[in-house]
Amino acid sequence: MERELYISTNTASGPNSATRTEPFVKIIALVATLGGLLFGYDTGVVSGALLFMRDDLQLTPFTTGLVTSSLLFGAAFGALLAGHFADALGRRKIIISLAFIFAHGAIGSAFAPDVISMIASRLFLGIAVGGAAATVPVYIAEIAPANKRGQLVTLQELMIVSGQLLAYVSNATFNEIWGGEHTWRWMIAISTVPAVLLWLGMIFMPESPRWHVMRGNSQQARKVLEKTRAADDVEWELEEIEETIEENRQQGKGRLRDLRTPWLRKVFLLGIGIAAIQQLTGVNTIMYYAPTMLTATGLSNDAALFATIANGVISVLMTLIGIWMIGKIGRRPLVLVGQMGCTACLFFIAAVCFFMPEYYPAGDVNLLRAYLVLAGMLMFLCFQQGALSPVTWLLLSEIFPARMRGICMGGAVFALWMANFAISMAFPLLLAAFGLAGAFLTFAVIGIGGSMFVLRTIPETKGRSLEQVEHYFHELYK
Repeated sequence: MERELYISTNTASGPNSATRTEPFVKIIALVATLGGLLFGYDTGVVSGALLFMRDDLQLTPFTTGLVTSSLLFGAAFGALLAGHFADALGRRKIIISLAFIFAHGAIGSAFAPDVISMIASRLFLGIAVGGAAATVPVYIAEIAPANKRGQLVTLQELMIVSGQLLAYVSNATFNEIWGGEHTWRWMIAISTVPAVLLWLGMIFMPESPRWHVMRGNSQQARKVLEKTRAADDVEWELEEIEETIEENRQQGKGRLRDLRTPWLRKVFLLGIGIAAIQQLTGVNTIMYYAPTMLTATGLSNDAALFATIANGVISVLMTLIGIWMIGKIGRRPLVLVGQMGCTACLFFIAAVCFFMPEYYPAGDVNLLRAYLVLAGMLMFLCFQQGALSPVTWLLLSEIFPARMRGICMGGAVFALWMANFAISMAFPLLLAAFGLAGAFLTFAVIGIGGSMFVLRTIPETKGRSLEQVEHYFHELYK
């Protein structure tokens, strides 16, 4: 069913909606999305580190899953906490606090003497990863003009995949230069540098104007808008924000029990669905376990680490293309193309693994099979990172009402990370039990259901202010 966004009670985006975003907004987005860079690096670095950590910490398939997924479990609760405190303390203060956790979590992981210490450190680090995932897109969405919101919010996804690429390059470089079983410690420790830069940068950034209005400080909100909007747009946007937040204020402060209201509950469940389908493609099995999967197809450690860099390069390039397409095409078509494309690629990888033998009759490794699996991964990432992932974070930052935005975003990202945790924990066990063919076939079948969800529920929000999107859902679901 086609879902068109139409609001009869509001203008499209106010006067001068096509005005070019002020340079200051871009600086704010760039600094804030250092949280996305850390998100990407800390989730991606484990893919190469596992090859060396396996012997150093004596990992089994079960503890391998625990080390990988412990960060994701922590991220789920980090998203909940950040979502709650972002409404109470402000988005900016939360991001500054997360930078501190990023740095200390990385140091703790790098110096972990055993498996238990590693799992505990990555749980702590996960709080920052999940908090950044829940807070940074909301912060940027609230501070960006409506006509540039799509490109600026999806900068978060670009920084995530750039962080993963940086992790893959770092893994291969450390292995090439130093090698040895302790190399993984340096791979992890280097992420303290962007954490410090995030902390320093956010000290000088402004708070969200919408948060200022929520706290009854319209004068501060006007000052932020004057720095981030064309002069003619400041008053009408401030008035729109004040009117919407006053409507929300009359209903009281946003609380969990408000989700009993039918339209709020439906929007919240839509957000959970959007978050879940992004993970149920199995994307992070590729991002976290690519070297492990490629060594399972017969490649050496060195070859697998080098080949994984291609995953990162494709992710960055396709995310750039996706950001450009969001401004031209819109949200709904990209989600649909991304979901269906990912599902087709998963069937392709499963078919290659099932029908092609791992070894030739003479006993040599079937390298064609290994490279076809890699090609399938790269095609998958074209659809995932070029369409599905950028729009996921953008939609989550847009669809929730102002007074419930922190709580709902935290809950949706909690669901995203719990799905990520479950998949990452289960994948080594699926791989051991059913091989690559069975694991990827499982995700492909799930992807069919995800495609049906997209067709039936995803709206188009392009070119609308956050207040107009809120009014739309209120009318649709009341």
